[in-house]
Order: sequence, then C-alpha cells, then structure tokens
Amino acid sequence: MNLHEYQGKEILAGYGVRIQRGKVAQTPAEAVEVAKQLTEETGTSWYVVKAQVHAGGRGKGGGVKLAKGIDKVEEVAASIVGMQLVTPQTSAEGKKVHQVLVAEDVYYPGESETSEFYMSVLLNRSTGRNMIMYSTEGGMDIETVAEETPHLIFTEEIDPKVGLTGFQARKIAFNLGLSGAAFKDMTKFVTALYRAYEGADASLFEINPVLKTSDDKILAVDAKVTIDDNALYRHKDIAEMRDTREEEAIEVEAGEAGLNFVKLDGNVGCMVNGAGLAMATMDIIKMAGGNPANFLDVGGTADAARVEQAFRIILRDQNVKAILVNIFGGIVRCDRVAQGVVDAYKNMGNINVPIIVRLQGTNAVEAKKLIDESGLEVHSAIALQEAADLVQELV
Repeated sequence: MNLHEYQGKEILAGYGVRIQRGKVAQTPAEAVEVAKQLTEETGTSWYVVKAQVHAGGRGKGGGVKLAKGIDKVEEVAASIVGMQLVTPQTSAEGKKVHQVLVAEDVYYPGESETSEFYMSVLLNRSTGRNMIMYSTEGGMDIETVAEETPHLIFTEEIDPKVGLTGFQARKIAFNLGLSGAAFKDMTKFVTALYRAYEGADASLFEINPVLKTSDDKILAVDAKVTIDDNALYRHKDIAEMRDTREEEAIEVEAGEAGLNFVKLDGNVGCMVNGAGLAMATMDIIKMAGGNPANFLDVGGTADAARVEQAFRIILRDQNVKAILVNIFGGIVRCDRVAQGVVDAYKNMGNINVPIIVRLQGTNAVEAKKLIDESGLEVHSAIALQEAADLVQELV
C-alpha cells in the first residue's frame, strides 16, 4: 500500500526522524490557515506547497511550488489543487490532485552550505536482506544517477540477526562526506529511519532528498513510503491511511470482492485460481500470440457469485477480445466452478467475447460435460496446450 508524503512523514516523525514540518490542506483557503499555523510553530515565512499524489517527479509536472510569503499561499495552492498532474511516473492522463501539503521552508541561510542526499531502505531480493541505498546526489532521479554515475551510489546490507549497527550508520555518514555535528545527526537519522522501516513493516522508505541544512541538521524533505499489504492487520492506524482515490477503481472494486486483480494492457482476460497458475497462464497466452489483459486470482473459493463478479470486472476492459478461465481443482471442485461459469453467463446475458474454460483436477470430467451440455458459447479444454491453441484460434 502506497502512502502520501505527509503520511509517510507522520510515520517517520513517530520514530524520531527529523522531518520538514507541514500539514495537509484540501482547499486553497485551508492552505492559508495551515501556513499561519506553520509560521507560529516554526517561524517560517516562505512555504513549499506540494501536490499529494502517489507518483514521483511532482516538481517536473508543476506539482511543487514555493510561496514566497503568506499572501502567495492561496494563489499557489489554487494552481495545484484540482489540477491533472502529469509526471514521468503517471499515465498520459495524469492524476487529479485532491490535496496539498503546505510545508516550512528549510533552505534558510546560515553559516555553511546546504547539501542534498538520496537515501532509501528496501529489500535486496537477491540476498534476502534489507539494505540501505544512499548517494551524495540527492534531489535527482536515482535512475539517472545509477546510469550516468553508478560509483556515487552506495549500499549497506543489514544482517537480520544483528540489525543495523552503529558502525554501519557511521559508515554511511562518512561516505556522504559529513563531519562534526552533521555527521552525528546523520548517524541518528539513519538509525531512526531504519527503525521506522522495520517498525512499520514497510517494503520501501525512500527519502529524496535528505537535507543537511545550513546549521548542520539532517532532515527528510520528502518521503515515499510503501507498506507491505500482508502486514496491515498489525497496523490498523496505517491501514486507515489508504487513499483509494489514488488507485485503479476497478482494482479497488476487485479487492472488495475478494479478488486479486491487476489491470494490464493486453487483449485476453484471465480468470485463474492461484497466483503461480495465474503467472503461468499469462505466459501461455503470450506464447499463443495473445497479450494478457489482467492478472486475476479468484482464490480457493471460486463459487458462482465470485466467478460472475470476476467476469463483470474483466469485461469492463473494452480491449478484451477473449477470456481464458484456467482452474486447477484442488481445494475447489471443478464442477462448482463450471456451474459458476454457466450461471454467470446466463445472468449477465451480454458476454460478446469468446470464453475458453480449462478445468483440471477434482471433478474435471464432470465440469467439462456440464459446460459442453449448457448450450452456451463456451469452449472447454482440459489440457493447457489445448486452451492455448483455442486462444490463438479465437484471438
């Protein structure tokens, strides 16, 4: 589950990470009130107004602007709230901005220069260990840094038996070229950041930039946070932060129906039980000359109601030219799924694309007979290759 910047910063602050302070506002008028509160609390007189959407590169699309005075806040917020923000990480249509974060200006003058760093905590899947990735090149796309100057990216892997050690935190601060008060503050920052990552059961904490202020304080100016969905039952407060406006509406609906669904760009709808079988089904569709239009796992309780709901969701996609139902009858009986397909077909009455049903496992023979004798335009198959051949023929 992705979080907004202001939500990620709330979590960070709760673990002792210093952040750029700010509050969220839904309207330009509310943004002015937030700015007044910030002035009272922090003394800031300039304000950074940031669009809150689940996408990076907001500044490039005009979603991050500086208001040089409280009299400019309403005008700047009005130019962002309600806009269709297009960034390198959104579709061509962009995302509508429903709210903004009004934050303090932390680039104030001082005795020394400010510096920006990149830092993230994530899982290294090749080693099965968490790692901290960091760079002196903050405020830039990390992909660009990796491509053009890979020697400026450092990583520190964390031994799960030991956790992040003091030596590792100091090594990170040293590699970032810090000394004195900034060095000490960075070691505290890194330690608290990793504690937040573990404590929130996150799969990603990305701070870009991490700022060294002119008075040698280290703080998070941005926060991109992704929480492991499988751990949300342990974090009711974080689960309540979910913003479904930022997600595909059809994926939200599928989730509410108990379906694991991801929309893709192909022309063959997939309805499968089990994630591994779903991946194999997508592969066989590609090998047969088609392109999967979705990933859809109906789970182990594929009754008639769930099958019908899955059909309705798949058929929302106008690009779908055929639907492949691939069920392995282990926990679920194939004849029950077959009956669900027949009932869904009759109830919907407007399915105008060919349906290929491949059922294997418990009561597969009875299921094939049930479909063949239904009188409906449903093509049954038992072998996976047979189903693939039908996909190629019909699409």
